[in-house]
Amino acid sequence: MLEEELSDPKPGEVQVAVKAIGLNFADAFAVVGLYTAAGWKRFIPGLEFAGVVEKVGPNVEYIKVGDRVMGVTRFGAYATALNVDARLAVALPENWSFEEGAAFPVAALTAYYGLVDQCHLQKGETVLIHSAAGGVGIMANRIAKKFVCFTIGLVGSASKVDFCEREGYDKVIVRSRNFRRDLQNALDGRTLSVVMECTGGRFFRESLRALGKRGRMAVYGFAHYMPRGNRIPYLSVAWKYLTRPRVDVFHFNNISVSSFNLIYLFEEADKMREYMGKIAELNIGKPVISRIETFENLPTALKALKSGGTVGKIVVQV
Repeated sequence: MLEEELSDPKPGEVQVAVKAIGLNFADAFAVVGLYTAAGWKRFIPGLEFAGVVEKVGPNVEYIKVGDRVMGVTRFGAYATALNVDARLAVALPENWSFEEGAAFPVAALTAYYGLVDQCHLQKGETVLIHSAAGGVGIMANRIAKKFVCFTIGLVGSASKVDFCEREGYDKVIVRSRNFRRDLQNALDGRTLSVVMECTGGRFFRESLRALGKRGRMAVYGFAHYMPRGNRIPYLSVAWKYLTRPRVDVFHFNNISVSSFNLIYLFEEADKMREYMGKIAELNIGKPVISRIETFENLPTALKALKSGGTVGKIVVQV
């Protein structure tokens, strides 16, 4: 474990003793060098955390020493302590553990930003959610249900179907060669209005084709390109990249596709804090945590994340 001295927080910052870290696919991509937002220099992974405020910098009014908080940071959360813009840290609900706090911000913000900000979700629409049993997928379904939407979940394994049904999805599809047919059966004549897409490959292409008039798709990930091991299979990744689906605007039927990288929004701290407030108003509940590891077992936790076999979030205790 690398040790270095942490400076006092700057104006507008707080210093947090980290108690738990939420894992995300962005971390896994960054560790193997496939995430350009992380840059190419040495860096500390980690986008979300929960902990206790130890120091408060000048010009911080709404957070004090001793507060239990959860928040986001543009990497750096894989640490025992960090300095972060105070606007990116919010109070941890009284009945939440640090692990629950660390599992919530990125998934909830991604789901809210994709559905509400990018896709302008409307009451009663039909929504397809890729990786339906993952952290973002669970939050996306809960948010969509607040809009009284009909939700269809897409999962990679039949073992996740029962979980998604308990989470309230109206229909659940397992990824297969029959995806187009299975999706049409699940729609049962409904118009597909919104897609939360993070898979890539043919599932992106088929989901795009299924959108109805004025349909909207938000792309927030590319699980199709995730290496399962610690080494990058460059030929396989290059082939997937070169053969990736292309968007032909001449064939659009009044539909829109947006792609976003949530961490670029971390620089819009006021906007992020506003979104967290709106998410709190929706009252979508605690995150689902499938696995908790110790800080020493962080590599094992990342391996489990990349396997795609878990539901909800994986959290690391510090």
